[in-house]
Amino acid sequence: MKALVYLGPGKKALQERPKPVLGAATDAIVRITKTTICGTDLHILKGDVPSCEPGRILGHEGVGIIDQVGPAVTTFRPGQPVLISCISSCGICVYCRRLMYSHCLTGGWILGNRIDGTQAEFARIPYADTSLYLIPEGADEEALVMLSDVLPTGFECGVLNGRVQPGSTVAIVGAGPIGLAALLTAQFFSPAEIIMVDVDSERLVIATRFGATAVINSAGSDALEAIMKRTDGRGVDTAIEAVGIPQTFELCEKVLAPGGVLANVGVHGTKVDLHLESLWDRNITITTRLVDTVSTPMLLNTVRSRKLDAKRLVTHRFRLDRIHDAYEAFAHAADTRALKVIIEA
Repeated sequence: MKALVYLGPGKKALQERPKPVLGAATDAIVRITKTTICGTDLHILKGDVPSCEPGRILGHEGVGIIDQVGPAVTTFRPGQPVLISCISSCGICVYCRRLMYSHCLTGGWILGNRIDGTQAEFARIPYADTSLYLIPEGADEEALVMLSDVLPTGFECGVLNGRVQPGSTVAIVGAGPIGLAALLTAQFFSPAEIIMVDVDSERLVIATRFGATAVINSAGSDALEAIMKRTDGRGVDTAIEAVGIPQTFELCEKVLAPGGVLANVGVHGTKVDLHLESLWDRNITITTRLVDTVSTPMLLNTVRSRKLDAKRLVTHRFRLDRIHDAYEAFAHAADTRALKVIIEA
């Protein structure tokens, strides 16, 4: 089968690899029909994720058709269309029982990280019964790919951890796919204001279309000053960091109102300063999280009922044999206007 393989920092190649085989009774083999690229894949290629070793097939998102199941799999059978969760959960360990699937003792974020992933024609999915979701008849596969990771991540790590509430004021720093996913799902809670901050004016136009009440281009203006002016000097109730660099994290620290919540979503490859000298008395909360995908069933229902149009995040489409072009488009989004790219296997 064809698969995209990580060969070390800055290196990847589309190679021929053996089709995966069942490794445990709880496994399933899935024929991938559509997958995508995540910002975390770019972090792997930069060398920011040492747990991903050279030789690994990349990718942790996608939809496909069950090709084979292990004898202990009871929920699925060959031929069924399924959504693949980016998180593999055994369902019984101490962390899974606390709904912290991302910290599953034998699972978690392993696809495309510690085991071979989904940017291939086939993938082995551990713990199939608790890591796959049956796709309803007539569902849009491209929209459902967004439920593998980007929408649960924006919702759980940003909106839920950020404690967005009706009538609250929210700032989302970073209008990439994760930030936009947080924007779309924050509207479940009817905040009074959602302020989107980015350096890309085109992405801010998209954010306005997606429901942002205000946008700030931090490349051409002082984002801190603009947010404080818009909030009458008070700051925001929730600041969602969706980039993963020191400057954006520090901006989120500075714009918080007393009692506010800073929800970190971005993947940080370098240290960030925590300014306790100015935060120690402000009753603020800082949260971190790796997505647990506990919200996937709910998000699946909202997409099915058309309450959430997940397909709006898809901008580009490629065949698997053009996956290098897909990576170029995704990595140079400022030039290509890419958000999420769909790769058809």
